[in-house]
Amino acid sequence: MSKVAIIGAGNVGATAAYCVAEQNVADIVMVDVIQGFPQSKAIDFLHASPLRGYRVRIAGANEYEAIKDAKVVIHTAGIPRKPGMDRMDLLKTNVNIAREAARNIAKYAPEAVVIAVANPLDIIAAVCLRETGFPKERIAGMAGVLDSTRFRYFIAERLNVQPQDVQAMVLGGHGDTMVPLSRYASVGGFPIGDLLDEKTITELSDRTRTGGGEIVSYLKKGSAYYAPGASAAKMAEAVLKDEKRILPASAYLEGEYGYHGIFLGVPVLLGRGGIERIYELELTPEEKSALDNSAKAVEGGVELLNSLG
Repeated sequence: MSKVAIIGAGNVGATAAYCVAEQNVADIVMVDVIQGFPQSKAIDFLHASPLRGYRVRIAGANEYEAIKDAKVVIHTAGIPRKPGMDRMDLLKTNVNIAREAARNIAKYAPEAVVIAVANPLDIIAAVCLRETGFPKERIAGMAGVLDSTRFRYFIAERLNVQPQDVQAMVLGGHGDTMVPLSRYASVGGFPIGDLLDEKTITELSDRTRTGGGEIVSYLKKGSAYYAPGASAAKMAEAVLKDEKRILPASAYLEGEYGYHGIFLGVPVLLGRGGIERIYELELTPEEKSALDNSAKAVEGGVELLNSLG
């Protein structure tokens, strides 16, 4: 059976592990620097297997060697965002953590597809690309799936319909400058513009942009983890099963949408090779302007990253 490695056994990593386990598609190893922490999570998950029906091996470790030969590596390790903290405030600490992780991924899992989850996500994805030396197709940021999932839920909640019947697309950086594309959102095949007025759509789009911050404001300490963990697991499943799913993800752009040298959320084809294709949507001038603004925010983060040396 294939193996998924999860770096960081905190709330996001543990949730991702649980969701991957329930897919029954891969064995799982969680790696964390805290002695005994990933091991305890692994044992707890195994105790639940008779009730939940998964039949995979789950292990915890404190050494990176445990990720050897993993087909997918989900990087979640890092400090969480705190109230009043911008994602870019996380840069220095989480970049150093990602650098060490990426070097070990290259050493022990050289054929893996890497799914970056830690924040600031688009910058951490860039670190993973630089430090692993992997082809750009094998580095993907999780944010687009999460942000679009939130948008889908908010639409479903307002219309009182099944969330699974809602399709939506969110582009851009993972932060307050993300770009929910309401024109591409639909419910059971109907454009949401036929079901909701413009004011309501704007309200739902705005709530999508601040969805993570809303959770942080309630938690006070920590940030969201159920939806992020489930989103990362869904991406891992698409890779392991070679599903050829069209999903929004943070991809490294080399001219697409007019951007160069940054990770940005765009629609991609996700399969065994990672990001197998990037789709370029036709955008209105307003949508392109919003995406330009989001790209500039990511470019600012890249400049900060470069300043770290």
